[in-house]
Amino acid sequence: MRIGIGLETNGTLDEVVGRARVLAETGASSLWSSQIFGWDTLTTLALVGREVPAIQLGTAVVPVHPRHPAILAAQALTVQAATGGRLVLGIGLSHQLVVEGMWGLSYERPARYMEEYLSILQPLLRGERVGFEGQLLRTNTLGPLEAPVPAPPTVLVAALGTKMLGIAGRQAEGTVTWMVGLRTLADHIVPTISSAASGAGRPAPEVAVLLPVCVTADREAALERASRVFSVYGQLPSYRAMLDREGAAGPPDVSIVGSEEDVSAAIARVADAGATVFAGAPYGTPGEVERTRGLLGQLARP
Repeated sequence: MRIGIGLETNGTLDEVVGRARVLAETGASSLWSSQIFGWDTLTTLALVGREVPAIQLGTAVVPVHPRHPAILAAQALTVQAATGGRLVLGIGLSHQLVVEGMWGLSYERPARYMEEYLSILQPLLRGERVGFEGQLLRTNTLGPLEAPVPAPPTVLVAALGTKMLGIAGRQAEGTVTWMVGLRTLADHIVPTISSAASGAGRPAPEVAVLLPVCVTADREAALERASRVFSVYGQLPSYRAMLDREGAAGPPDVSIVGSEEDVSAAIARVADAGATVFAGAPYGTPGEVERTRGLLGQLARP
């Protein structure tokens, strides 16, 4: 299992690039950034990739509704070229609260929307021509895009429910999860997506697992902090369903918290559950964040 670290994209772009450079020096194999309400993550990773060599760069995740798949394909191929082929394109549906409540877009039949989205996105990323007439999305015949790259980016779909995991297994290279506990990972996520990929004649899927991590001497204080910092994820329906499946009251119950030995053992169990990538999202006091980043880098080195 490869070890990565979450890259926060707050602050100025120069600060983000500087932060990425420091994280890359830990020895981590990848950096992962979300798309929320700040900088455009793909553009930011293109800048990071031009300044910070070698390390893989992943989105976890880019919401699909604001971008037509042809536009996202062009943007992703641009980042793939800018970074020398190091992009992992994580995409997701976001949440009804965001898509309808904030952006004013339709969240109708989200799984179907993702299925149709991938039917356009993936051929374009592969340099193919595509024409598609779906129930929710369409495109006239277009492509191939004039964006030569050595290989298309890996596409991971944020998938938690059975239907979405099936789509990810059949149409993408894997999944990326957030706030999913180890039992749910081993008993639900990995077998469901693996079965879908196998049934479609596809290779074994990538399973990238992102979780909050805090290396600390004060476990109780760190768990209390997790309850405050990550409280929203205990309320959003898709994450709430996974926490309920896990038997977890909230985000602290799936966070990885404790000493270096405790955290190392917990991350080893993530690998045992079937993850191919683990990316820790360090949180806590400045000293705890530094310890956490250091441990993740240490675990990433052979």
